[in-house]
Amino acid sequence: MRCAAEIGVPPEVKERVRRRLLDVLTADRASACQLESLVAESLLENGYLLPKSTVADLASELSDELFGMGPLERLLRSDDVSEVMINGPDTIYIEKDGVIERAAMRLANDAAVIDMVRRVIGPLNLRLDETSPMVDARLPDGSRLNAVIPPLCLNGPTVTIRKFRARPFTVDELVSSGTVSASTAAFLREAVEQRANIIVSGGTSSGKTTLLNALSSFIPRNERLVTIEDAAELRIDHPHVISLESRPPSIEGRGEVTVRDLVRNALRMRPDRIIVGEVRGAETIDMLQAMNTGHPGSLTTAHANSPADVVSRLETMVLMSGAAIDSGASRRQISAAIDLVVHMERTRDGRRIVAEIASLGGGAGEGIVLEPLVRGEVAGARA
Repeated sequence: MRCAAEIGVPPEVKERVRRRLLDVLTADRASACQLESLVAESLLENGYLLPKSTVADLASELSDELFGMGPLERLLRSDDVSEVMINGPDTIYIEKDGVIERAAMRLANDAAVIDMVRRVIGPLNLRLDETSPMVDARLPDGSRLNAVIPPLCLNGPTVTIRKFRARPFTVDELVSSGTVSASTAAFLREAVEQRANIIVSGGTSSGKTTLLNALSSFIPRNERLVTIEDAAELRIDHPHVISLESRPPSIEGRGEVTVRDLVRNALRMRPDRIIVGEVRGAETIDMLQAMNTGHPGSLTTAHANSPADVVSRLETMVLMSGAAIDSGASRRQISAAIDLVVHMERTRDGRRIVAEIASLGGGAGEGIVLEPLVRGEVAGARA
C-alpha cells in the first residue's frame, strides 16, 4: 500500500478528505464500508480524479488513521515483524526475525501516539490518561499492547505491541529452524505423553510460549485441557480446550479475577491437564498443588535465567503467596510437582533455542536436586 505522499496527494488535500470522512462516519459508522467511494467523491471535489487503485491506497491509509494504528499498520501487517516498540513519537523500533532494528518512520507528536492508543483500546473499555497512565490490552487480532505515558515515562508515550502468528509453529518447524533438535523433540513428546509436569523457563521473548504451544500438540486428543492466562496468548492445537483469562479491576476497583482465582476454579472443571500461561505470583502454590493432586501432565512457563533460577523463583513465589508453609515444605512441593524444566535462550543472532533440559528431584534433607539431561544441544547456541 502506498501512502498519500507517494501517490501525489498533497497533505492539505488529504486532511480535507480526512475531515470529510470524519463528518460522515461520525454520523453513520456503517458508512465505513463505502470508504473508497467517499474518498473518490472528496478527491473529485478537490480537483483530483485518480485511478481506482490509487483511491484504494488512500482509503486504506485513512482507514488506518481513523480506526487503526495509522502508519504502524503497515508494520503490523508485515509477517516478518513480531514486535513494534514506540519510544516516543520520533523513535520507533521493530523486531524482525529476532533482531531489533530502527524503523524509518515517526509519528507527529506525543498527542498523536496517545490518541492512537486510545482509539484502539476504546472499544475494549480501557482508558489511558493521567489517572490511568498505564494500560495492557489484548487487541482483537490477538496482539498484545502495553502503553505507558508521562509523567511515568520520561521520554514521552511508550508503546509496545507484540504480534502473534495466526498459526502457531509446529514441532517440525521448530526442528527445521534449529530451536530444538529432532532427538530432543522426540524426548519431549514422550515426556508429555507420559504426563510429566513441565515448566518452560527463559527470559523475555526467548520463545517460552512458542514452545509451550508446540508441547501441547503432543497431548492425546481424548483429554480435556483448561488453559489459564493473565492475557490470552496461547494457541493450543487440541480439540478440547477451555480457555480462561484473568480480569483486572474496574475503574471503581471492583470485579478483579486473578490467575489464582482461575487456577482454583479450574480444579472444578474436570480438567485432565491444566496449562498456565505463566506463573508469576500467588497462583504458584495452587498450580503446584494441582500438579500434586490428580492433574499430572500439566504445563506452565516462568521467567528465569536458568533451571536453578526457576527453582529459586518458584520457592519465593510460594512463600509470598500467604500460605502457611515454610521454606522446607515449599521445596518438597516443588520437587514433587515439577518433573522437567525446559530452559529457552535467545542467541545473539536472534534465534530462540532449547538451551537446557533438567529433571527435578528431592535431595538430602529438604534440598532439590537438578539433573541436567540436555545442555547446549544446538551447535554454537551460546556463542
